[in-house]
Amino acid sequence: MTEPHVVGVVGSLREQSYTRVGIERALAAAEDMGATTELLDLREFDLPVFDADQREAGDAVAFADSIHAADSILLGTPVYHGSYSGVLKNALDYCGFDEFEHKTVGLLAVAGGGFPITALEHLRSVCRALNCWVIPHQAAVPKARNHIADGRITDADIEKRVAKLGEEAVQYANIEPDPPCFESTENVGAED
Repeated sequence: MTEPHVVGVVGSLREQSYTRVGIERALAAAEDMGATTELLDLREFDLPVFDADQREAGDAVAFADSIHAADSILLGTPVYHGSYSGVLKNALDYCGFDEFEHKTVGLLAVAGGGFPITALEHLRSVCRALNCWVIPHQAAVPKARNHIADGRITDADIEKRVAKLGEEAVQYANIEPDPPCFESTENVGAED
């Protein structure tokens, strides 16, 4: 079997993004486990606001192709108003079952405040609707300004959780997919 390919999506547009630091650390851990990796930094993609009549706008095809080529996908987001970022939502809207179904997905949320969990729950629901297998372990970085500095995670416990996410993205990259869940069978996508 070939080594798994893990992509990490940075759902933040900030120049000094804490989310990027987290995804980079998780991808480094995946590489240490023998995976090939690719960082998909949404700052580098031209993805206009999704319009179902313009599914191939900008860099949409290139982004979707990178997701499709992955065995495991790490989704990283800052927490905005208790949920995941609009830029990540927009990027995910350019994808569907072709890119995500039966893929392993790991979740990372980074918050300025102390409670990043709801963003992870929202992303988990989106992934279920796309019939992904979401890693039970998830990583959260609360009060990120206190735990990330100079491009690295400074809190040992948080760093360990983020690294574990990357390791499990490799460990479960080729897990036998579950039968379609209720959410995915009822998700007709953006066809209407």
